Parts: sequence; structure tokens; C-alpha cells
Amino acid sequence: MTDAQLLPAQVRQLLETAPRQTLPLTYQQLAEALALQPPRTIQRVAQALESTMREDAQHGRPFIAAMVVSRRGEGLPAQGFFDLAVDLGRFPAEPSRQAEVWRQEVERVLVAMA
Repeated sequence: MTDAQLLPAQVRQLLETAPRQTLPLTYQQLAEALALQPPRTIQRVAQALESTMREDAQHGRPFIAAMVVSRRGEGLPAQGFFDLAVDLGRFPAEPSRQAEVWRQEVERVLVAMA
């Protein structure tokens, strides 16, 4: 199996078993926890997270990817998370509402993980 096929399952497993107090993780922390080596570590993490989002949307689950945030900015996921969440019909297109919907998604993930 290729990295692109294995990595989403590894990401999901790591996030589902991470101690709650360590969540959310940054993209860099996730890459390090997965022991990814350059090049393109963050890009590979982002692609794996996008795969989990598509799978979660297909199965009606909250986005486990909501538990990964950018170290820059306001502690939110990168813009690609929001773009895909909108494309998948799960988040509003209006940027002003997305952070609040993300916070609700985090709560849904934590409830599902309990």
C-alpha cells in the first residue's frame, strides 16, 4: 500500500486514541507523531486529513480532521479544511460563520470519541 492509502488510517487512529487534553494537535505535531520525514510532511498530513473528511462525510460522522489546527492564526484549521467542509456540504459558505461551526464540530468529535 502507498503512503496515500495508509496515512489516512494512521491519522484517524492517532487522533482517536490521543489523550483528550492533547487535542487539538497542530499539523506539525501530527506529522511528528506519525514520524513523517521530509519532504512535504505537512502536505501529506493535509491530504490524509482531507481523505478522512471525505470518508467521514460519506458515513455521516463528524470530521475527525477538526482536531488538527494551524499553529498560525487563531488556533483554527487551515483554510483547506474549511474549503473542503463547504464542498462536502457540511459547513456554511460564509466565512464569518465557519469558526463557530468548527467549534461545534470539535464538540461532536469529542462526544463521538467518548
